[in-house]
Amino acid sequence: MAIYLYNSLTRKKEEFIPLNPPQVNMYTCGVTVYDECHLGHARSLFVFDIIKRYLDYRGYKVKLVRNITDCDDKIINRAREEGIFWKDFSERYIRKYYKDLEVLGIERADFEPKATDHICEMIKMIERLIEKGFAYQKNGDVYFKVRNFSGYGKLSNQRLEDILAGARIEPGELKDDPLDFCLWKGVKDTSFWDSPWGRGRPGWHIECSAMATHYLGETLDIHGGGLDLIFPHHENEIAQSESYTGKPFSKYWLHHGLLTINGEKMAKSLGNFVSIGDILKKYSTDILKLFFLSSHYRSPIDFSFQKMDETKSSSERILMVLDRIEREIPTYKSNATPEFKELDKIKDEFLKAMDDDFNTPVALACFFELVNTANKRITDLSFICEVRRLLYELAAILGLSLRLEKPKISEEEISLQIGRRDSARKRGDFKLADKIRKDLEEKGIILEDLKNRTVWRRKI
Repeated sequence: MAIYLYNSLTRKKEEFIPLNPPQVNMYTCGVTVYDECHLGHARSLFVFDIIKRYLDYRGYKVKLVRNITDCDDKIINRAREEGIFWKDFSERYIRKYYKDLEVLGIERADFEPKATDHICEMIKMIERLIEKGFAYQKNGDVYFKVRNFSGYGKLSNQRLEDILAGARIEPGELKDDPLDFCLWKGVKDTSFWDSPWGRGRPGWHIECSAMATHYLGETLDIHGGGLDLIFPHHENEIAQSESYTGKPFSKYWLHHGLLTINGEKMAKSLGNFVSIGDILKKYSTDILKLFFLSSHYRSPIDFSFQKMDETKSSSERILMVLDRIEREIPTYKSNATPEFKELDKIKDEFLKAMDDDFNTPVALACFFELVNTANKRITDLSFICEVRRLLYELAAILGLSLRLEKPKISEEEISLQIGRRDSARKRGDFKLADKIRKDLEEKGIILEDLKNRTVWRRKI
């Protein structure tokens, strides 16, 4: 089965054929560490984590590079406001970023280079662009000559005339053409590096080109990021990288939709900024991930606490079935692995959805079909053993942990307390029976009274 993905460069779905299979070289634009990571960052990180997980599952060997921008004007200005050195400021938020990755259960990339560790590579690239006539120096600044790159606008599908209509030269800029963009910025503050053009720091766009080619070579298999990065960031990356190497920069470009909150763009000024840390105080990581999975990665997604509460109910349904399975199968032993065509069909549909440009809403529907099927046949031990195996297999692809909290009491003690409660009810001591129920609930155990017996489950 082939994998098809939507290529932003060609604006159509294409069969995924890496340059040197099974190796896949993938670069995604990472965070700029001037504040805590928010839900938009979480979605972006999760989207490419799922893509990597699935490609690995399908037998590819993915090398993922995700950069960290650790020095720019926002970082420097925020550090100045707090009266601390910019590097100390950025290191603080890098630590918080890695903590967010850990809590989200998102694996680190194979390489997560900081921009400031690759200034030499950026300077080398800029020097070569000047030599080839694609860049020029003006009073310590260096600019890229957009009109000298014939393919400019091919990713964003814009003509130079249309781009020029919205272009302008900002105060202090010395570029020859409003279309040109900065490769190196001459500065006189404390955040600078020496260069052939004087003290300064690199422009944002050159960072990604330098780090991507340094770790992954001159042509990538996949370059990813948010839709908001198509122009100008990714368009500029293509221009400078292809001018530098003379080769295509990336074979496939993948862009995810943006996240809004109650229909509005997330911003601190609007009072709707939600950090990853804050949301995970109220909801589990799996609930947040299920919310993200409910929309296709290329589609926008609107966050609300009502939607999160609805997703929480879905998560609880999964865990309740899994809890029943875990309590049913310990006594089942079999040396044979039976075949169940019903489960094979669900798995095939799941993989078919993921092969179709990582269609997680359809894949998630298959996952819930598996949960519902298990619930209907919970007493068929050989069947639910295979369901359990498949649940964890597919959950790993979707980045879900399916973590059940361990009860604070043994099963033997639970059975003993249920017996005590049954005896109390028979003699009419309902006060004691209610107390036993409440005591068990405080220890993470929920009792359910059926017609002829009382059963228990973990509190989800």
